[in-house]
Amino acid sequence: MAERPVNPTNPPPARGLRKRTAEPPAGSSPRPPAAPAATAPPPSAPATNGPAPAADIRPQKPPVRLRPGWFPGLLALLGAVLLLLAWLVWRRYRRQRHTPPPAVVIPPYRRALERLRAALDHLHDPHRFTVEVSDTLRAYLEERFHLHAPERTTEEFLAEVRAGQILTPLQQELMADFLTRCDLVKFARYEPGEPELRELYDAAVRLVEETEPLLNPAAGAAPAPAGTAAASG
Repeated sequence: MAERPVNPTNPPPARGLRKRTAEPPAGSSPRPPAAPAATAPPPSAPATNGPAPAADIRPQKPPVRLRPGWFPGLLALLGAVLLLLAWLVWRRYRRQRHTPPPAVVIPPYRRALERLRAALDHLHDPHRFTVEVSDTLRAYLEERFHLHAPERTTEEFLAEVRAGQILTPLQQELMADFLTRCDLVKFARYEPGEPELRELYDAAVRLVEETEPLLNPAAGAAPAPAGTAAASG
């Protein structure tokens, strides 16, 4: 069997030999294991809470004025409008509260008829009853035809009625009879009975109803008052 040539630069290992590590001599302490190699810490970021370099400080800028928007102005305008409306409502409420209600206008004929009915309570007193119905009828005619009945005598009043043609001939006769009988009770101390007093009451009511256009439409075509008739003549 041919043998493999030996390389003088790399001789083969001897058979039966093992590589041994150097052992410490007997009686010496064993060496401690080698410490691991220290590693350098990573570079840390520069601190930001410390004083900045002078080169990083920027110059101070002037303050910037903020222009007011339209919203505050709109709120102020709405507040002023609400205050104005509240004041107007309060003023109107106060005026209505202190304003007296309008007076109820009672037509002359209604007042005359009410006074004539009230005079019936004095039928037991002929003089008082006659004064009441006579004054009531005179006041009504004065207001209805713009006369001066309460200030004139019976003759003067009848003359003015005839001259002004404010009553029909039949009404003039009824008025003359009514005033003459009233004068007998007021001035001649005549004591009529209840039937005669009721006749005076009926005559007064008839004259009021016949001369009021609302109750008697034909009365609206009555001649004008005395002053108007004289002016037209």
